[in-house]
Amino acid sequence: MRPLLIRLLIIMPLFAVAQQKITLEECYALANKNYPLAQQTNLLQQKNSLETESIQKGKLPKIDLNVQATYQSAVTQIPIPMPNVTPLNKDQYRSTLEMNQLLYNGGLIDANSKIKEVQTKTKQQQVTVNLYQLKTKINLLYFTVLLLQEQKALFISKQQDLLSKIKEIKTGVKFGAILPASEKVLEAENLKIKQQLTEIQFNKKRILQNLSTLLLTPIDENSILILPNIIADFTSTNQRPEIQLFDLQNEQIELSKTVITKNKLPKVNAFAQAGYGNPGLNMLDNSFQTFYMMGLKANWNVFDWNKAKKDKEALSVSENIVQTEKDTFLLQTEMQLQEMENEINKLEAIITTDDEIIALRESVLQASSAQMKNGVITSSEYVTDLTRLYEAKTNIQTHQLQLNLAKANYQVIKGL
Repeated sequence: MRPLLIRLLIIMPLFAVAQQKITLEECYALANKNYPLAQQTNLLQQKNSLETESIQKGKLPKIDLNVQATYQSAVTQIPIPMPNVTPLNKDQYRSTLEMNQLLYNGGLIDANSKIKEVQTKTKQQQVTVNLYQLKTKINLLYFTVLLLQEQKALFISKQQDLLSKIKEIKTGVKFGAILPASEKVLEAENLKIKQQLTEIQFNKKRILQNLSTLLLTPIDENSILILPNIIADFTSTNQRPEIQLFDLQNEQIELSKTVITKNKLPKVNAFAQAGYGNPGLNMLDNSFQTFYMMGLKANWNVFDWNKAKKDKEALSVSENIVQTEKDTFLLQTEMQLQEMENEINKLEAIITTDDEIIALRESVLQASSAQMKNGVITSSEYVTDLTRLYEAKTNIQTHQLQLNLAKANYQVIKGL
């Protein structure tokens, strides 16, 4: 029996060490890593690389093979008969190999590549915004578990006080100083505490399961969540990811204007063509011939009926729309911050009063304990005072966790 007891004493600390401990920052990191939406960041980058590579192919030569066979109702004829000149056949054949090389287009290809890159960054930032919004849900689940942990610790402490008092009562009952009913009142209160502890355990398990599902990470029901040390910085600037999203949207609009401008610039291409057909380039020679030609080709749309101007004006309107969305977001965020700052100040003031209430309740309970021992009051009256003390302790714990939750939400609203 003795060796078994020694082994148990050795193993028990190992179980305690193995108990999972989780921080709020770890939850944030797990959400950013495991949430399905997070995979889009890399997928968008892969898509951008492929699309940019495709756009840059526009700088390479284009080679086309064309084969053509036609029959036409009439052909070119010379009105004066000439020796050694036969009329063209109405069935004609041509096979050509053509190459076109872009020489100049005003940097349109690079501009399109740049706008594609910014479009990708904008979509990636939208993913970041969506993931960031998970923080509020994580905060609520995390601090609810913390509250249950604190309540469990309080009920255990209350239970220990109660068991100690039951032990005293048993002694009093044994010697006839206290009625047996007093012990039964305390035993009933002890059973009530056991019920409350069971309820807390199941509630904690349920909420941890929700958190586990959100983070796509298994979390044991006996895990311990660490209370974060959060300092609300009321003077810091707003660093929400939505602000960068608005900036990227504006950058995308500006680049779109640049593309419109470059699209109006002249485009110069070099070309070469080699072929075989009947007729060839010499229309008077009615036979299969090889031929080739090369040269430069320029294209410039000098008048587009103000299409480019209207497109730029439409983009300017889009800029104004983005700016109104940004202003609205900043206004709403400022209102949320003000509300949360007031909540923080209110809870700090309430906690100060909570401390005073606890001090008074402890004095009352101390007096009740002595009175019950001397038979002045019943055990029911003692239980009432004990319950009121722990209600006050529960209140201060609730308010402290509400304060920390408010600070955490303040951080999230401000993007810190």
